[in-house]
Amino acid sequence: MSAMTIRRDIAELADKGLLKRVHGGAVTTSTLLSEPLFSVKSQMDIGLKDAIAQEAIKYVAPGDVIAIGGGTTAYVFAQHLLESQQSSGITILTNSIPVAELVQALESKDVEVIVTGGVITRSNSLVGPIADKVVASLRVNTVFLGTHSVSIPRGFLMPNSLEAATDMAMMDIADRAIVLTDHTKWSCTSLSLFARFDQVDTVITDDGLDPDSAAKTKDLVKELVLAHQSEIIEESEQTHG
Repeated sequence: MSAMTIRRDIAELADKGLLKRVHGGAVTTSTLLSEPLFSVKSQMDIGLKDAIAQEAIKYVAPGDVIAIGGGTTAYVFAQHLLESQQSSGITILTNSIPVAELVQALESKDVEVIVTGGVITRSNSLVGPIADKVVASLRVNTVFLGTHSVSIPRGFLMPNSLEAATDMAMMDIADRAIVLTDHTKWSCTSLSLFARFDQVDTVITDDGLDPDSAAKTKDLVKELVLAHQSEIIEESEQTHG
């Protein structure tokens, strides 16, 4: 492979937000503190997110009032939820523009969506004082949040301090807090803490999480759920078979 080909490949990956060019080469974005675009993130680790979403919908009952945060894992959860019977009569508070658009596209009179308003981030989330004020005036049964990174023993972090503040506001109004995150987030770094482990009721991740991280997380959080990808594959094969 020529140096020119390598440079071209690096440039292409950098344009997609999957790599960061540095002097002498490139680094993966997992070591970065910036947030990739929603369009890029939505194509990453999709099978893991499906498995996590299938577990998460078990925590919703018809008629619930829930909050769904920003990010692609929460978006995939919303997709699965809206296709399930659990979504009957629910109200969704969200600061995610893609989640709000998803509900709107359904044109279902059975699901109500409340959008926070606020300033738009790179990950298509609404944040800032306006969002926080709307959130603080409401109450929900359960909040479902994604995270940019999981740090043991600190907790759950985001690269955007305003997004972290809005996630904190959502946790404050919820009777129960659930974090949805795939196993790759244990190896990421971020700036702003939005929740300690003892503030979260359930962490739902996939079974790709290494045993050491799983054991440490289990000691810190009330409930750790490991979703099995194989179940999702089998279900889809049965559906399409």
